[in-house]
Amino acid sequence: MVLFKKSVRHDLVKERLKLEIAEELGLAEKIKQGGWGELNAVETGKIGGILARRLKDIK
Repeated sequence: MVLFKKSVRHDLVKERLKLEIAEELGLAEKIKQGGWGELNAVETGKIGGILARRLKDIK
C-alpha cells in the first residue's frame, strides 16, 4: 500500500511539472483546448526533455 501512495504522489508531481513546462513553452492553451494529443512530436519532446532534467535535479 505504501508503494501505491508513493507512486500516485510521483505521478501527481510529474503531471504538475508537465503542465508548468507546457505553460512556460506557451503550449498550455493548446493542451486545454485539445488535450495532450494536440501536441506534435517536437513539442512533446521538448516537454519530456525538460521534465527529465527537472526530475533528475529533484533527486
